[in-house]
Amino acid sequence: MKKLKLIISLFALTILLGCSSENSDINLDAVAAPTNIAALTTITQDNSGKVTFLPKGEGVTRFEIYFGDGTVDPVYVNLGETVSHVYAEGIYQAKIIGMTINGKKTEVTQEVMVSFLAPTDLLATLAPVPGDNFSITVKATANLETYFQVYFGDVPDEVPVDFMQDEVITHKYSSVGTYQVRIVALSGGAATTEVTKEVVISNPINLPITFENAVPAFGNFGGAYSEGVNNPSIGAENGSAKVAKLTKTAGAQVWAGSTIELAAPIDFSTKKIMKMKVWSPKAGIVVKMKLENLVASDATNIEVDATSTVANGWEVLSFNYAAINNANNYQRVVVFFDFGKEGTGTEFYYDDIELVSGAETLVLPLTFESATLTYGFGNFGGANTTVIANPNSTGINTSSKVSALTKGNNSEVWAGSALDLASPMNFASMKKIKMKVWSPKSGIIVKLKLEQLIASNATNIEVDATSTVANGWEELTFNFPGIVNANNYQRVVVFFDFGVKGTGATYYFDDIKQSN
Repeated sequence: MKKLKLIISLFALTILLGCSSENSDINLDAVAAPTNIAALTTITQDNSGKVTFLPKGEGVTRFEIYFGDGTVDPVYVNLGETVSHVYAEGIYQAKIIGMTINGKKTEVTQEVMVSFLAPTDLLATLAPVPGDNFSITVKATANLETYFQVYFGDVPDEVPVDFMQDEVITHKYSSVGTYQVRIVALSGGAATTEVTKEVVISNPINLPITFENAVPAFGNFGGAYSEGVNNPSIGAENGSAKVAKLTKTAGAQVWAGSTIELAAPIDFSTKKIMKMKVWSPKAGIVVKMKLENLVASDATNIEVDATSTVANGWEVLSFNYAAINNANNYQRVVVFFDFGKEGTGTEFYYDDIELVSGAETLVLPLTFESATLTYGFGNFGGANTTVIANPNSTGINTSSKVSALTKGNNSEVWAGSALDLASPMNFASMKKIKMKVWSPKSGIIVKLKLEQLIASNATNIEVDATSTVANGWEELTFNFPGIVNANNYQRVVVFFDFGVKGTGATYYFDDIKQSN
């Protein structure tokens, strides 16, 4: 073992001595400075600005590179290696320095031109906002883009909105018209790609205004602000899902209010009364409705006041325009709450603005108590319905008037009666109908069917309930969870003991109302 160690030591010593002898013969000062210094630059074609340097030269042991874009510290690269750097678009003077083993340097300046490609495959998508006729959404995708800008075309000297790929931008126009929407895809440099799309903003808002499917572009003034919101107090007085909220901000003018422009002038030729559902936190406030012409140079207007009578609940106010001149083409509705009082930050709600004749109309809830309405039942299959005095004014129904349906002897199993309403039922939020019934026997099927009034349209929906009380009043519930509100159901059809031929029995029903 000792002999082996001695041999290895002698071998190593021999090598060291040999190397020392060779090095003593080299004159490092005689090594010349590097020559033919340059760098091969490769620009990645993805608009990232990434440039790869492969420095070259003769007699070089290491390179030193200054990128020329303000980066202070250089990078060092060994012979045959590469280095990458990210530039913004532009022209730069990069400095390549080659060094020899003895420290001698040769320096060259090399121009680096970084240019970005224009984005490709730009796809811009414009879409309307459901329930808002004045708003659109914009989104875009493209290749080689860094971000997008959109010009909506509705104001002079417009400042564009910046957005990223697949981000959704919403914009609300203040008035109807045709606008040129310009979407620009930016490369990160000077090159861009753009597309222009035309958008038409129209206003199909006409009476009646329900705020369910379309929110108008409110005009606000004096410190008042209106917007479409969810109904804060859904109930029998107002089953709408959507309503308008007017906030009269603190310090708002006594005349602060909001406007709604209609698609066409209101036709007062036969109907002279405007009705509006209102909700106020206090009773006794003045609610003013003003009607205006849309012609800017024409100050023609007419206004009517009403006074609220309910606090923290919905009520219907009427505005009588008996003296109105229909030729004035009133097309703007202006609403004021607590008129004459400075704003305190109070919130008011309004809904269902409609023009009526003033006469009582047949709508839900149906109580059959009116002395002026005509309940024109449509009877079929051997059934007959009339309004009579309540034959059993006890329990849950002490009404003075009810409807009596007699299913005649041998009448059809589907015999029943129908009643047409003055306007479609609103199932936006309340999707159940309740009805009080009286039957001489329990366990019968009571069917409630809803139909459109259009003769050529067979669209309908029906729900069954089963009576549980004989010779007494009970309330049955008919649930329509999947009902399509846009179908505008306006006819109520009632069947008793459905599926069984008539025996001459009489059934009673009353208080048909919506519920949630």
